[in-house]
Amino acid sequence: MKLLVTGGAGFLGARLAREILKKGELNGQKVTALHIADLFPAPADLLADARVKGHTGPMLEQGPLFESGFDGVFHLASAVSGECEQDFDLGMRSNLDSTRCLLEGLRKAGNVPRMVFASSVAVFGPDASNPMPDIVADNTLPSPQTSYGTHKLMIEYLLADFTRKGFIDGRAARLMTVTVRPGKPNGAASSFFSGIIREPLAGVESICPVDENVSHSVSSPNNTIKGLITVFEASREAMQGRLALNLPGLNVTVKEMLKALEEVAGPEVRKHVKFVRNEQIAGIVANWAKGGSAQRAAGLGLHPDASFKEIVKQYIEDCKLPYYPAHALDGLKK
Repeated sequence: MKLLVTGGAGFLGARLAREILKKGELNGQKVTALHIADLFPAPADLLADARVKGHTGPMLEQGPLFESGFDGVFHLASAVSGECEQDFDLGMRSNLDSTRCLLEGLRKAGNVPRMVFASSVAVFGPDASNPMPDIVADNTLPSPQTSYGTHKLMIEYLLADFTRKGFIDGRAARLMTVTVRPGKPNGAASSFFSGIIREPLAGVESICPVDENVSHSVSSPNNTIKGLITVFEASREAMQGRLALNLPGLNVTVKEMLKALEEVAGPEVRKHVKFVRNEQIAGIVANWAKGGSAQRAAGLGLHPDASFKEIVKQYIEDCKLPYYPAHALDGLKK
């Protein structure tokens, strides 16, 4: 099986690639080649695997790669929410134009690969004609209020139409906010959901830009990767349709997240979090769902993380891995 992971040099993409290589097979087929396409080189541990081939550069320049024929594709490459709000052209180019290039390449190859697209809970939002429920379900009508969410929804429909026409076997999985992400904050408006855990554990001050009562749906990296692979391996019948489904998330408030941090790491670590409201970020977050449900994913055997304490503990264990930052847990040593 020849696979492609776009955005495979990023945190989630690299983690997905590692899990695929560890499994050695998908859907009963042996993984013989794993191609990673990203703006940046893939991590050294992945490139050291003989099955891995890295491709560095903009997706719009990698048409020949996409036309070379793949059995399976995981499409994670994307400009994130904050970037898309600040630079409209960047979002259009990185999200819509690049995905169209990928899909056209797969169509030209002609072998109907199975493809999983990492969509987002950001496709949901409030509109005067479409009030958003507190808990968004698989069948909640999307009405995104950000460019990023709009791009994700447009790609969901494009993927569904390419599937309807028989060009690919496409599946779109709406990711809940993934936390805890290692490293430095990125341009996503949701970045603070990792920052208020990651920075305190490293002994660094973290600014929370929203009120402690803000509620959202989050998922650990492990549970998110499990969801993407499960959606790839599911039969079309088990998917119950070709339109997007929600991946499971744990519905929590910022207050509950910080309580879990304190219970796991202690009050001194918790004290590193300060509340300083950022109107731009708070405005974006105000248009997000307070939580999500995932009935179709549950039918595939997928469920939310057990608790946010377990998510914090998972991150602490992850920090012991060689490719995590060296001082990620300095806050626990003080």
